[in-house]
Amino acid sequence: MAFRWKNDLTAKDVTPKNLYVNRRQIMAGLSGLGLASIGGRAAAEGLEPNSYEEITSYNNFYEFGTGKGDPAENAHMLTTSPWSVEIDGLVDKPGTYDFQEIMSNMTIEERIYRFRCVEAWSMVIPWQGFELADLLDMVGVQPGAKYLAFQTALRPEEMPGVRYAVLDWPYVEGLRLDEARHPLTIMATGIYDQPIPNQNGAPLRLVVPWKYGFKSIKSIVRITATDQEPPTSWNKANAGEYGFYSNVNPNVDHPRWSQATERRIGGGLFASRQDTLMFNGYDEVASLYEGMDLAKNF
Repeated sequence: MAFRWKNDLTAKDVTPKNLYVNRRQIMAGLSGLGLASIGGRAAAEGLEPNSYEEITSYNNFYEFGTGKGDPAENAHMLTTSPWSVEIDGLVDKPGTYDFQEIMSNMTIEERIYRFRCVEAWSMVIPWQGFELADLLDMVGVQPGAKYLAFQTALRPEEMPGVRYAVLDWPYVEGLRLDEARHPLTIMATGIYDQPIPNQNGAPLRLVVPWKYGFKSIKSIVRITATDQEPPTSWNKANAGEYGFYSNVNPNVDHPRWSQATERRIGGGLFASRQDTLMFNGYDEVASLYEGMDLAKNF
């Protein structure tokens, strides 16, 4: 069952790159006046985005291989059109939604996120997409729902990495519902005014910029609203190293390395490291975790 949603904006309304770059310069100037947009630390500090080449050639996407260059080499095999997303569980309008219908009826926005991963490397990525909250409003999340579960496509004929038991396939992830509804949580559909490349999670991926990169599940085919905390792939693989929340927290080390500093991709192998900020610098999400022991709920 498919549904069409009404909205006047389409992907054609995405800001052209030349205007986008000019606006970035304006935002950098406004930051000193406290007028930077919701883009968090990246917008406030005017950080330059990584190049398209850097963003698309250095990736984690184990379905295509465990090397950082494997996704760029192998992801061309993934068929992304047609694409559909099953939305089920505690929602008013469960069904299989065609990706193109979602795109044609969603407001497309652009965000710049400082994107850090658990290996302590980071990128600044100009994502385009829409707020996950808008999608949830369209399908009508029921009052009993407390979490969202996500699932990546599982296609052994197109994803050579799933032939190996690196993880328990398919890749799954989850968020608490209030995390999912935060305005910073988006469903990304593009970068640099272009459709998101396969190696970056085409055609639809989650972006949660205050969490480590593995939380931002790629090539999503299913979203389930549930009243139970859902299993997540890395937590299933090693619960002692990868907690459900996976917030960027420099005060909690990974058991095998420190997460107090990070290395910016594109700065060269010998570039100086910088301090990792709590919640990746997105202080506006701190209220989501008031009263929680973030060393225990890591």
